Amino acid sequence: MKVNDKLKPFTAKDQNEEEFDISKHLGKTPLVIYFYPKNFTPGCTKEACSFRDSYQDFQDLGAEVIGVSGDSESSHQRFAKKHNLPFTLLSDKDGKLRKQFGVKKSLLGLLPGRETFIFDDDGVLIHRFNSMDAKPHIRKALKVVKKINT
Repeated sequence: MKVNDKLKPFTAKDQNEEEFDISKHLGKTPLVIYFYPKNFTPGCTKEACSFRDSYQDFQDLGAEVIGVSGDSESSHQRFAKKHNLPFTLLSDKDGKLRKQFGVKKSLLGLLPGRETFIFDDDGVLIHRFNSMDAKPHIRKALKVVKKINT
């Protein structure tokens, strides 16, 4: 997926084991979709908690945050509950979403990649950011979402 590509509809199970349909959000709100390697690992926990701590800022800008990893729905549920995560976590056990978005493995191909995608109100990709360092993802995403609203 490249900048200016339109987000294709998809469904996936969320942390409540419910079917999440992205098409219900397309054309309505900016979307921040971030892929991360694994629940409960130090970097991924730090990233999720940083998105949690900035979640209201994203909401105030009209944006929705969605996290995606290959963990199961029940793992996502435990992760969200333990860290009070207010946003949707999607299970990508079969890797279809990673493939659709073009998220490559990192660390010599051993770990699923960490990448953030920001879509405007029309579902057009306006920014993508790839880094195994979790810290800059939130700051960059917030900066891009603020530009959408100016």
